[in-house]
Amino acid sequence: MDRDHGPRARVPEQRAPQQRSAPGAELRFSVLGPVRSWRDGEVLPSGSPQQRALLTALLLRDGRTATAAELIDAIWGDEPPSQALAAIRTYASRLRKVLGQETLVSDAGGYAIRADRDALDVNVVRDLAAEAEKARAGGDRAQARALLGKALGLWEGEALASVPGPYAENQRTRLEEWRLQLTETRLDLDLEVGSHAEAVSELTALTAAHPLRERLRELLMIALYRSGRQAEALAVYADTRRLLADELGVDPRPELSQLQQRILQADEELARPSDEPAPPPAPVRPAQLPATVPDFTGRSSFVRELGNRLATAEGSVMAVSALAGIGGVGKTTLAVHVAHQARQHFPDGQLYVDLQGAGARAAEPETVLGAFLRALGTADSAIPDSMDERAALYRSTLDGRRILVLLDNAHDAAQIRPLLPGTAGCAALVTSRVRMVDLAGAHLVDLDVMSPEEALQLFTRIVGEERINSEREAALDVVAACGFLPLAIRIAASRLAARRTWTVSVLAAKLADERRRLDELQAGDLAVKATFELGYGQLEPAQARAFRLLGLADGPDISLAAAAALLDLDAHVAEDLLEALVDTSLVESAAPGRYRYHDLVRLYARSCAERGELPEERESALSRLLDFYLATAAGVYALERPGDRAVAHLVGTEHPGLEFANGHEAVDWLYSEADSLLACAHQSASNGMLQRAVDLLCAAKDLAESGANSRQYEITGAALRDAARAAADPRSEARARASLSTVYLVSGRFALADEEAGHAMELARSTKDPIPACWAPNDRGIIAFYQGRHEEGEEFLQEAIDRYRADGNLVGEASALCNLSRIHVNMDRTASAVELARQGTAIFDGMGLSLRTANGRFALGIALTQAGRPTEALEELDEALRVFQNNRQRLWEGSTHFRMAEAHLADARPARAAQHAEQALALRVIGGEWMRGNVLITLGHALERLGQIDRAHACWTEALAIHEQFGAAEADKVRALLTPVDTV
Repeated sequence: MDRDHGPRARVPEQRAPQQRSAPGAELRFSVLGPVRSWRDGEVLPSGSPQQRALLTALLLRDGRTATAAELIDAIWGDEPPSQALAAIRTYASRLRKVLGQETLVSDAGGYAIRADRDALDVNVVRDLAAEAEKARAGGDRAQARALLGKALGLWEGEALASVPGPYAENQRTRLEEWRLQLTETRLDLDLEVGSHAEAVSELTALTAAHPLRERLRELLMIALYRSGRQAEALAVYADTRRLLADELGVDPRPELSQLQQRILQADEELARPSDEPAPPPAPVRPAQLPATVPDFTGRSSFVRELGNRLATAEGSVMAVSALAGIGGVGKTTLAVHVAHQARQHFPDGQLYVDLQGAGARAAEPETVLGAFLRALGTADSAIPDSMDERAALYRSTLDGRRILVLLDNAHDAAQIRPLLPGTAGCAALVTSRVRMVDLAGAHLVDLDVMSPEEALQLFTRIVGEERINSEREAALDVVAACGFLPLAIRIAASRLAARRTWTVSVLAAKLADERRRLDELQAGDLAVKATFELGYGQLEPAQARAFRLLGLADGPDISLAAAAALLDLDAHVAEDLLEALVDTSLVESAAPGRYRYHDLVRLYARSCAERGELPEERESALSRLLDFYLATAAGVYALERPGDRAVAHLVGTEHPGLEFANGHEAVDWLYSEADSLLACAHQSASNGMLQRAVDLLCAAKDLAESGANSRQYEITGAALRDAARAAADPRSEARARASLSTVYLVSGRFALADEEAGHAMELARSTKDPIPACWAPNDRGIIAFYQGRHEEGEEFLQEAIDRYRADGNLVGEASALCNLSRIHVNMDRTASAVELARQGTAIFDGMGLSLRTANGRFALGIALTQAGRPTEALEELDEALRVFQNNRQRLWEGSTHFRMAEAHLADARPARAAQHAEQALALRVIGGEWMRGNVLITLGHALERLGQIDRAHACWTEALAIHEQFGAAEADKVRALLTPVDTV
């Protein structure tokens, strides 16, 4: 949702200035509606949709040339036809016949439209909006209002109507957002000049079309209040608050809440049009650039070249500069330095991300987009799930802003394309170990090693002039031995600076020895290896062993406890070794107690391990790390689920894990180690440790159920499932599939969850493995319950109960009993539903499991409500709610509020029911969108009984859309509710 728009619209900046045309221009073009062209008032033929897409791409470039590659990408995106270039030429030829050779010209291997600036309706709107802003600033609101009305009148429906292609889609989004901003500004002027009564009807229609746009709601509230309709103005706020909670899980922005208070207080100042419009809220201005190094040296030609491109980005299409070179050549240092110098040209902020392209697992574009959107002020709840939707929102958010994006350490062009702004005035700097030759329109910079003069200057700045002046020749020998590679020079100089007793000649002699052993010092990454050899060769034996073995582990970083386990050392000894490695710059301290390798250093450490460690020792180190994670995660599982026998069926470990004083510490550890833990499980799939890797996935089941790490959990589970299937290991395959079922179930992908659970059940019958034999039918029962297949669900859950009982797993049995109670409720077997829930609750209570007892009380409360005993139900639910709140179980808390709403409704207390239903929507509930639809149904019933028929209708309409989307049986019930409302 757009939460940043104020009353003043941001007019897109003008590009590529051209001369204004004289009156009576021969050609006119329109894109604010269907794409059309006229000559002397006569409509010209527009051709096929793809031909219109070509015309669109040329018109919106303001006379600049578009290359054939850019046009192909604009029309077809990543999947052009084989004859795309020929098609482009055909479309251009046809357009030229219609428009004339003087209008559509070939230029530098591409095409351009040469026409008067006023010939395009977008430019006319820009000029009118700019004139309106000047008139408003000068106090002439009536003139500003008239100019904006004229500008908005140039829209004829949806912009670029029926024009295909990714470029048109992006431009449609941008132009629609611009139209809404201009509309909000004009409506704000309506209120300033006292036309509030006339504005109400338009605002009512606009808020219906754009229900999540809070600025429109704010204007509607003011218009209603000034029209003497205070109650309706307050109702708009109530509707807005509920809608935001439903859709986004957030409260209205402070400005809207403050407006509600002013209306409640009958503020006389608000009743009168203000003399001056309220200033727009300041947009979030990210400043994410890392610090530049104080001793940056040389690269003056590159600094000028890149700086000039960034300085001129304002008047051109989004500039992309891609720096490529071997590892350690200084790409990041140069990019950060240039970016800092160019900050003044990007007043709206700078974004930065390390894409980890040189590592085993590069950053996912959708994850980076989520981080960028948050940095730009987008609420978490407003960030879409899919990469395409995130990319579209990202581009829309950047439109009209001047942002510099630094994409560091990119893997390839495919990784960064979704991260490029794509709008004029913005710019992107990219660093990568590969040349981005397939990145259309990018300015490519190949960064080589330093010149001897620059290298010596950098070495001198770090070591100090006093030591270098007397040994200049030796210093030249040092930088030459480093291959003039900046990272190598920096490491060598830092070591010399830290050793005051060494002379430069001593360091030069050591480097000379290294050159004899590494005759390919100046060849690609070997130069980096030679540099690291300097630091590695100075390590004590124990430090060198730690450096070699720690580099074997995947994952973004490693904790001290995990490192100690991998090294088979006491934690204090391991810490001393790791801190010594930090001092040598071979390892970084990511945070207190956490360590990480630069990606190139990790590769070097692994090459050292291959040379210096026997295969058995390398395997043993990773085995100890896996044992550590498995033993600790199993302990967390046991603390979270006391009495659950699943941990008894996990593979035993030779090495211990951590122990925790309480469940909170245990859960904190699990989530802080999630990335590294799952990386270890993933890595172990191919290291002959498959069974323990799969058991680690089972022990870390909370990561799937919480949703916080569900994506990585899913990827790891799929890799382990495939590895188990390839290894013909049915035991591991069944457990991996049962774990995958859980992550799919939590995310609402019921078909995938049922498929994995079904395979797990089949495999478990042959392996007699109690974990998938219990988990899979329990999951399938829940899935069947969600999908309304109650008879099947009952069979699955009865099988799960029998399996849990055969295993002696009372906790699992109690959970399955409570799940079966839910199905009996929906089958109108209320007596058995109450009994089953009581049985499950009694088991939990007898074991002293307060949180699990709350789960039982929750199921019992549902059953009692259905049995017509709402007072008893509320007693059970109220106790469950208290426990869930104390244990920070937010989703269970929301679900309990929903069930309390049902109980209050059954007890003829609709106001309390509506209150609890609203709280459930704000907190969110277990079961995702499907269950949210059910909450809306209950809220509608409560509102109907309170006489709020319109709001009830709105709730049921939304619920119907949700249930139709899922093909749920509840859709028919909701249609029946809506029918009498529609016919009143």
